[in-house]
Amino acid sequence: MTEDPTESSLWRPLFALQAAMDADIARVYAEARIDGLKPSWVMELIRLHLRGPMTLTELAAAVERTHSAISQKVSAMRAAGWVHTVEGADARSKRVTLTPKARRVVGRLAAEWRATEAALAELETEIPYPLSRAAADIAAALERRSFHDRILDKLAEDPAWR
Repeated sequence: MTEDPTESSLWRPLFALQAAMDADIARVYAEARIDGLKPSWVMELIRLHLRGPMTLTELAAAVERTHSAISQKVSAMRAAGWVHTVEGADARSKRVTLTPKARRVVGRLAAEWRATEAALAELETEIPYPLSRAAADIAAALERRSFHDRILDKLAEDPAWR
């Protein structure tokens, strides 16, 4: 039987850590009786509050996501009652707006965002190599040589890929 390559993952602990931290943020919302809100929606809600209604394309650009990813996220947020979509300037575009439910809590969401960033900054002082520094260093290394090219180089060495 072949060894399962998915049994090891250098970054699985990082993803698990992020999921646990997101769960703690969701717990903050639940304790504050902000029901049905996913932490991954907060940036979009705050941006819509501060910048006003946006098309899907504008919102995707504002949060640096793909149009497809934002379209799926907006559909989920709409189903949960956080945003409305209305027809845009032409039939092909939709404008995303906050619902009254979102407008009632968006100030609290901005406060949570600030508190989360402050907690992260505090946490980074407790570790020898802050994750924000690691992310910047990884981004710089990938500018020198892309992840794509690094993967292709490793695949060229693996007979199972040929």
